[in-house]
Amino acid sequence: MKKITFKIFVYSAVAGLTLFASSCTKNLLDQNPTVDLASASFWNTEADATTALMGAYSSVRPLFDRDYYFDGQAEYVRVRGTSTTSGNLRLGDAYNGGNYNPNGYGSSFDKMYSYLYGGVNRTNYVIENVKKMLPNAKPSSVASLEAIIGEARLLRGMVYFRLISMWGDVPYFTKIVYSDAEVSKLSRMPIGQVKDSILADFTYAYDKLPVKASVSGRAAKPAALAFRGKLQLYWACWNKNGWPELDTFKPDAAAATAAYTAAAADFKAVIENYGLTLFRNGEPGDWGTMGNADVLPNYFYLFMPVANNDPELIMAFTHGGTGTNQGEELMRDVAGRSHEGSQCWVAPRYEIADRYQSTITGDFAPKLIPTNPTTAGARTKLNSAVNPASYANRDYRMKSSIMWDYEMSVGLASLKSTGMCPFIYKTWASTVTINGVSYITYNTDGCNSGYVFRKFLRNYAGQGRSDGDYSYPVMRLADVYLMYAEATNEINGPQSDAIALVNKIRHRGNLPPLAAAKTADKATFFSAIEQERIVELFGEGQRSFDLRRWRAIERVWCPPYGAGVWRIDTNGANQSQYFLNTTELAYQQCYIFRIPPSERNRNSNLTQNKPWL
Repeated sequence: MKKITFKIFVYSAVAGLTLFASSCTKNLLDQNPTVDLASASFWNTEADATTALMGAYSSVRPLFDRDYYFDGQAEYVRVRGTSTTSGNLRLGDAYNGGNYNPNGYGSSFDKMYSYLYGGVNRTNYVIENVKKMLPNAKPSSVASLEAIIGEARLLRGMVYFRLISMWGDVPYFTKIVYSDAEVSKLSRMPIGQVKDSILADFTYAYDKLPVKASVSGRAAKPAALAFRGKLQLYWACWNKNGWPELDTFKPDAAAATAAYTAAAADFKAVIENYGLTLFRNGEPGDWGTMGNADVLPNYFYLFMPVANNDPELIMAFTHGGTGTNQGEELMRDVAGRSHEGSQCWVAPRYEIADRYQSTITGDFAPKLIPTNPTTAGARTKLNSAVNPASYANRDYRMKSSIMWDYEMSVGLASLKSTGMCPFIYKTWASTVTINGVSYITYNTDGCNSGYVFRKFLRNYAGQGRSDGDYSYPVMRLADVYLMYAEATNEINGPQSDAIALVNKIRHRGNLPPLAAAKTADKATFFSAIEQERIVELFGEGQRSFDLRRWRAIERVWCPPYGAGVWRIDTNGANQSQYFLNTTELAYQQCYIFRIPPSERNRNSNLTQNKPWL
């Protein structure tokens, strides 16, 4: 099968089927089709259209279902690499090879750019062919076919939204692409026009989709509204805060206000009109006990298959699990060798722990003190980072999200439990005795902070490291709550309903409501919203996009030509220094990504983003 400009792949209906039917590890979408069905033989029934749509879902899912890597571009997650996922059908793995450090990453996403356009072409394939079915469709089938188009347009809108969020102005097309000649002269469309087209896709999807999806993993009206709101929120931020690295874009304060207002309206509709609730009604559940994983708070289970199809997961991509070559990679990426030979590509940084607030005061606890564990009294010293008691009475999402010294998880090997496995930083696979019981410690040399993820880590046996069946969320109700609070705060300052929603999210961490001082004015309430976004959405790929749309990279790190910022570990050792004497140009290259040179070589009409000239 010939590759064309943007390295977009041309797909047949049969190629869509092979995504679900084959266990071949080679990228099936990069081969010459040998059994193409003529369109006259395929595009006849709702079942045909649904099959093609499932192919589009399967193509778009790998562009979003490991977004936790993007958290490495912010300040609380370390990404030391990316798994190749060669055993899964992942369109060649769009995430692999990207740079997920806090700086210097903007030139490393040529592959993601290419595969995002592959997702565009796959959705166009469905939209164009199902449209052709409509004139001859039975009246009883029209609504179903339009809903299929709506789902495909939602997926296309999501892909283009990701493209403009990273690259600004991008080429835009809505038809199936078959050859180099069709796209070799395409220019980049101004971001405002692309945004309007995405908005039209989301609106069509909202109009045509059902109130509730028929099966898990399919989209419904709330997803279309939530993404439309998110697009408008980003548009508002770009117009308010500016995007100087995109020299074709001119911010407009009036446009920002209008977009915040429209975003708030969409989020409000999602919240009020569909009976959606937080997982387990937002109740915190039980913390359990220190050093024990038999009982964990409810927030932990939100990221396990028990939550699949829960109303909080407004839009989620399903995975097939064991034996399907469609499993998720979560455990492989966040866990260590003691858990089915996982690789710990992604781990919390030390600094995240201090973001988890006290369940007693509802505010930040005294900062942890990095302490060498060989120091006398280190394990019992007040607020010592290596004293397990220092983590008591904290936001329940801490216990659910990270592990510190002497926290346990279930060790896993050959699809069986190896018993409880204590994490003790730098004691990889060592024999230890705790309360008279002998254990083998967690082997995860990929960690350099003193913490590892508990979030996403399966606490049960029976699945390999790449065989998970969790439905990875790309839009959660909690995120909608926080985006609504942000949008309304920009328009009117703190609103009582927005404060109540933030407090609902805090309640799942067993935190008291925000103190009055935290909602006194627009600036303080924004800080409270940002705090909740950090801990609620930790490891879900949101933070780096937030920092860029808020133009907050300098705020959380340091100004250009500054002294840099070290990232340390619980023992007090320096690990990595970022933004040391970093030039203004290097910061600019963090705010917008490089148009791939290989694409520009094939298409002379593709201009380059200003910081990359």
